[in-house]
Amino acid sequence: MSKSAKKPSLTKSPLSARAVKPSRQFADDPKTNKANAGSKQARVIAMLQSPTGTTVAAIMKATGWRQHSVRGFLAGVVRKRLKLKLVSRKVNGDRIYQIASGDSGITCQAA
Repeated sequence: MSKSAKKPSLTKSPLSARAVKPSRQFADDPKTNKANAGSKQARVIAMLQSPTGTTVAAIMKATGWRQHSVRGFLAGVVRKRLKLKLVSRKVNGDRIYQIASGDSGITCQAA
């Protein structure tokens, strides 16, 4: 038996067979950073932007979240994803969190 010539492959090249996936939106896209007006995230951000700030207990009451969820939201969403400067201070034994604005002159330590 002799070797026959190699038959052409029926498969297409790997690049042409793959479907091109649409790229993911980046975190700095303005559409992804805005929360719905009535969402829990929007309510918490509004509480943090108030002149008096807010406590973890107040955020827990407003959202129904547990303490670890509130702290995770503050670290993961407010600080990391939204890149907002979150400051805290102790007033009468209570920890008050607030988003620092450039003109408010808040000079507190971050928690």
